[in-house]
Amino acid sequence: MIKVQLEDFNVNELIEKIRTRDSGCIVTFIGTVRDYSGNNNVNKMSLEVYEEMAVDVLDKISDEAMKLFSLNGVNVVHRYGELFVGDNIVFIGVSAGHREQGFEGCRYIIDELKKRVPIWKKEYTPEGEHWVEGERKEGGSD
Repeated sequence: MIKVQLEDFNVNELIEKIRTRDSGCIVTFIGTVRDYSGNNNVNKMSLEVYEEMAVDVLDKISDEAMKLFSLNGVNVVHRYGELFVGDNIVFIGVSAGHREQGFEGCRYIIDELKKRVPIWKKEYTPEGEHWVEGERKEGGSD
């Protein structure tokens, strides 16, 4: 399942959607809004997305990961809109036969998401607001 949405997500529900009898592992990554960026305190952020294109690119990335790492299941949800410190930004979950495949597949998806998915981040700090340069396609988390 690939989704781009305003609403928060339920981690347990997303994990259950990729659980299979032949999976020896489920690996997840959850990106959250942190309270700093570089030397600045961050109060909140705003994420903008080209939704249709983002879903298409995430579908391709997920398909690539499924083939490259022999994954059994993939689930990606990325939020957009106004988010505050501690809020969830992105969920990536993969199931695989073995942990090595799972970890590599999950890492591949987040790395490719940051490179290829059309998402833009604006940070709001006590000094003002600014678009984050050089992270145009970053989900806002490490």
